[in-house]
Amino acid sequence: MNILFITDLYPVKDDEKTTPRTLFDFVKEWKKQGHKVDVIKPNFILNSFLRKKTFYKTGKYNDVFNVNYWTPFWFSVQKKLPNLSNYDIVIAHMPSGILFADKLGLPFVAGVHNSDIEVLTKPLYKIHFKNRLEKALKNAKLIACRSFVLKEKLLKLYPEFEEKTFVAPSGIDEKFIIDAKNENFHSPIKVLTCAHFKKRKNIDKVIEACKGLENIELTVIGDGKERKVLEKIDKNVKFLGRLSHSKVLEKMRDSDIFVLPSIGETFGMVYLEAMASGCITVCTKGDGVDGIIKNGENGFLVEPNSKSVKETLLNIKNMDIKTLNTLRINSFNTIKNYTSAICAEEYLQQILKIL
Repeated sequence: MNILFITDLYPVKDDEKTTPRTLFDFVKEWKKQGHKVDVIKPNFILNSFLRKKTFYKTGKYNDVFNVNYWTPFWFSVQKKLPNLSNYDIVIAHMPSGILFADKLGLPFVAGVHNSDIEVLTKPLYKIHFKNRLEKALKNAKLIACRSFVLKEKLLKLYPEFEEKTFVAPSGIDEKFIIDAKNENFHSPIKVLTCAHFKKRKNIDKVIEACKGLENIELTVIGDGKERKVLEKIDKNVKFLGRLSHSKVLEKMRDSDIFVLPSIGETFGMVYLEAMASGCITVCTKGDGVDGIIKNGENGFLVEPNSKSVKETLLNIKNMDIKTLNTLRINSFNTIKNYTSAICAEEYLQQILKIL
């Protein structure tokens, strides 16, 4: 299959560290499976500077065509892409990617992220972008929501999209998955959280929940301007700063519980990594990987506040070894079905139904 992939959430160069690689992983897997994939990255120049992203000139970088523009979506790229008829399908993610694809006049799949839901619901976007995105979603042949939660939110707004909407979650590299643990917790119990220190990540809620709990040791991985404030909440918390991906996985494998009650997540690969590492994993109810994690079955769902997190930690702490191992086995069996290869293949299987 010849695929044209359009999104601004994509690294132009392999060594780029500021852009998430979740969509890159889909493309990588599709190429492994023998498909040809070209990528267009629409880059709104003003947004690039405001978010302090790495700036690249308009042009081709290996399989990525970076297109810079000043006026959002009021430009034509057909002249720069003369072979559009060579593609079997266009897959577009994020609002800019979807609006870009809608201009090409080709059948396309719209990949919906949390950003798309914001455009469709926040007053800031009502005057212009909401209507354009609605039109593009109506024109899309399929809509790929990045999580079960996003699918539910989208269909509440537009129930008429039901028949063409599916969930397209990310997967984890199979080599990172370890066998389910069958031993008791460490003493003290090792609780881990990991994120860039933004308000919506609610790291403060985790620290407050763990503060004063007997036989609980909290470690925090990450950094950001809120670090000094967070360190003041509880002097007993271990702050490790920002670590490499391999070091994060190493700490996960040595931990008992991973908890991150963040909000506004499109997906949250860190939760899958924690599950793959054998942690009892706790995420926010109605956000991120809710739907993959099922409360009390293969992990736990909490409200994004310290009270709910504390109650859940105490519940886990008091579990007997049999219940604990059942949770771990269920988590292990879940994560085996969410590898990069499986998720990429299932994404394309949905598309093959319409081709």
